[in-house]
Amino acid sequence: MADGCLLYYITDRATFGPDEPTRFRSVIEKIAEAARAGVDYIQLRERDLTTRELESLAGEATRVLNELRSKNRELRTKLLINSRTDVALAVGADGVHLRANDISPLDLKCIWEKCGTRASPGPPLIGVSCHSPEEVRKAEIDGAFFAVFAPVFEKKDAPNSPPAGLTRLREACKVKMPVLALGGITLENAKQCLDAGAAGIAAIRLFQENDIGEIVRALR
Repeated sequence: MADGCLLYYITDRATFGPDEPTRFRSVIEKIAEAARAGVDYIQLRERDLTTRELESLAGEATRVLNELRSKNRELRTKLLINSRTDVALAVGADGVHLRANDISPLDLKCIWEKCGTRASPGPPLIGVSCHSPEEVRKAEIDGAFFAVFAPVFEKKDAPNSPPAGLTRLREACKVKMPVLALGGITLENAKQCLDAGAAGIAAIRLFQENDIGEIVRALR
């Protein structure tokens, strides 16, 4: 696979242990592992946390990534917070990942410009979840930086829902912005997604349940 294959790790702390301190510590360790391995984007997707809990976790993730960046100027990993523009701004994250039914990227940019701080001085990196080629095209028109198209093969939270498949992925990739494939991605089928036009892959289990360094080397 090409070196330019974009890689997007999406967190799910629930798999890391029975108690929150263990989950928090483990997901931060996995974020650091992903950054050191050269993953391009990380989405903090812990949607069940309270605002205070999410801000605490996001703040620690940002601190760790900034520390790694200070030691390695070539580190390129960017942190996005799922849906919560306020939390992303508060902790100085790199951007926000929007759900399919979320505010538009244009609205997010306006909020970011009005409320930006020294911690988040630049324009936001914006990813959007899309489930159809039409949603991908709209996300591009609205100013998203990239789209995540899912589910290509399966959806973890809804295993009985029909997958979009490679044909729909191929149609969704007929845009200028990067489109990443999500949903049941494995080392065995990732190349099919790239051959269909995807700029890269997004995954939870593929990264979280394995040595990320080995996964990145295998994909690239």
